[in-house]
Amino acid sequence: MTTTHDPADASTHRAALVAHALSLSPSGLSQGTSGNLSVRWREAGCEGMLITPSGVDYRRLQPGDIVFVQLHDGAWQGPLKPSSEWRFHRDIYLARPEVGAVVHAHPTHTTALAVQRRGIPAFHYMVAVAGGRDIRCAPYATYGTETLSRHALAALADRRACLLANHGMIAVGADLGSAFALAIEVEQLAHQYLLALGTGGPVLLPDDEMDRVLDAFRSYGANAQSAAAQEPA
Repeated sequence: MTTTHDPADASTHRAALVAHALSLSPSGLSQGTSGNLSVRWREAGCEGMLITPSGVDYRRLQPGDIVFVQLHDGAWQGPLKPSSEWRFHRDIYLARPEVGAVVHAHPTHTTALAVQRRGIPAFHYMVAVAGGRDIRCAPYATYGTETLSRHALAALADRRACLLANHGMIAVGADLGSAFALAIEVEQLAHQYLLALGTGGPVLLPDDEMDRVLDAFRSYGANAQSAAAQEPA
């Protein structure tokens, strides 16, 4: 993932983070001050990320409130503290060079599964949108901790989304738009899966079928990888 440090681009990214933060509630992904977003960024020669601040009502969020955090040591710059979940954002960027943006949210249906410590199995072929045969649920750990970050990285191995037990979900993408779109897609899948569980239980697709779908998504073009693999028409 190539990062940049053009000041004009920084303003664009800050404005995009504010716009997407304002969309968390209308999209159903999070309410109040919950949820956080980041993009990979280089500033003053330092590899880092721009991330939403901690505890700020997104209706009052301004581009200047967005916090720059260095990847190598977690040092931050800005008038406000970074999100309390800055650690797993930082660690995802360190571990996954292809990731350009991270969205963390507490959507209703995804969280309903996460509090049961359930992932999302292959009940529908679109589960492959997250990059694998299923969407895993990471074990529980206290928010903001290194332990939670380790669990999230393991659940995200070869995946672009995961659930966090008793917490919420994470989606990653090449850019902020694709990560946000994937988060919405995962929440829709969680809603469908819960409905299926409550009406007799879904029939799961076998591994070989999910592998065929994954191959089809990979050959579907750039949209399948960077635009949250929108369902082929």
